[in-house]
Amino acid sequence: MADTSVDNATADKKSPGTELPVPEPLTRSHTMTVGGATLDYTTTTGCMSLKDGEGNHKANVFYIAYTKSNIHDTSHRPITFAFNGGPGSSSVWLHLGALGPRMVQLGEEGEALPPPYRIVDNPDSWLEFTDLVFIDPVGTGYSRPAKDEKREQFHGVEEDVTSVGECIRLYTSQYNRWLSPKFLSGESYGTTRAAGLASYMQERYGMYMNGILLISVVLQFQTLHFVPGNDLPYILYVPAYAATAWYHNRLAPELQANLEQTLDEVREWCSTTYMIALSKGDLLSGDERAAIAETLARYTGLSTNFILRTGLRISLLRFVKELLRDEHRTVGRLDSRFKGIDRDAAGEEFEYDPSYDTAILGPFTAALNHYIRTDLGYESDMVYEILTSGVHPWNWGSADKGFVNVAEQLREAMTKNPFLKVFVANGYYDLATPFSAAEYTMNHLGLDASLRSNLTMAYYEAGHMMYIQRTSREKLRADVVKFVGEAVQK
Repeated sequence: MADTSVDNATADKKSPGTELPVPEPLTRSHTMTVGGATLDYTTTTGCMSLKDGEGNHKANVFYIAYTKSNIHDTSHRPITFAFNGGPGSSSVWLHLGALGPRMVQLGEEGEALPPPYRIVDNPDSWLEFTDLVFIDPVGTGYSRPAKDEKREQFHGVEEDVTSVGECIRLYTSQYNRWLSPKFLSGESYGTTRAAGLASYMQERYGMYMNGILLISVVLQFQTLHFVPGNDLPYILYVPAYAATAWYHNRLAPELQANLEQTLDEVREWCSTTYMIALSKGDLLSGDERAAIAETLARYTGLSTNFILRTGLRISLLRFVKELLRDEHRTVGRLDSRFKGIDRDAAGEEFEYDPSYDTAILGPFTAALNHYIRTDLGYESDMVYEILTSGVHPWNWGSADKGFVNVAEQLREAMTKNPFLKVFVANGYYDLATPFSAAEYTMNHLGLDASLRSNLTMAYYEAGHMMYIQRTSREKLRADVVKFVGEAVQK
């Protein structure tokens, strides 16, 4: 998840680290049924020891790996290194939500069921066609810096890529996977990490990937930051606002008739009329201002008067509060299909994100803590940091020049490795990393025309974690099966 302010940290922020032993990896054998066929697999749970050039222990990086059993030649067996974002998120969401052989039991639309929560077999697991390694960056999950090691050396755009990249190198070497087809799968800030890793692994280790799976993309942070002087997010969020208004039946009948046709219309207007209007700034005439406000109201479900009061610029936090204000409800940031209830219905910002605090936090936390001890047999009394602010302050690196932008690193990686395929998964109801922002970023990579076919865009009628909805999870798996198959063709 990207740019979150949720605080789940329990570690002492004054402590530079804890002396932790590096336990031997724990392996177990398992069996599940996928599509009517039996799938035997092995789990390996443990920590990678990160060391400096002199061999000094720097940190433990916790990982959970899944490998299909009875594979004697792994040179034809893909392997995917997966992680979530934050910064400060563990890999629990992709692990128990979409990719792993076990998953959190949710309702059909991704809604939480009453506690106590359950974990069940995942019929849409990716393990059938790729081995999986879930990595928790330092400070998340059970990953911790060593005693007297400063956390700051791991908590930054470049620092994070370096430490996760070293973990990938170690796993690849220790488990003899250098000749396997290799993939990176990141979600949200994990896509920022994945783009950085694609370039870093090539330059530092000569490790070339077959593909990168970017789920809910943020590579160019200018597309997301609502700050004075940056009109881009105000333009790029409107299609996601329109999708949200459509879902909650807040649009005119002709716009409610077909979601995709409506979004095409909104995209076109935003990239032309709206973009030109905002570029005029204070020179926009009164008549022009009124016309823009009227069209924005038509596409977003908000009132013309409200839009005029925003200066024709609707920020995310204003939208999620305003759309259903007459119902005393808010909509979610991660997934705008979900509704929340605030004490103060007249306030300017919502109290909590119902698509996180209500829908997923409780079920995923309980399931993960149970699963690690019972199914995997790994015991630790440390807090498994699901999503922590303990990694902050984060060193944003290139942000001192404007906005973080790793899109150029992705372009470089794709240019130097013309076989590298990139898959981008977008949720229509994602207000954390909206689909139009992803489109804008991918359309401005500066890729040579000969490489454009290496880029695949896919869309789902759910939110940031589109896979919590059953039909979207099924579609995601089918799309990824096709993508991975094409990426490993000789």
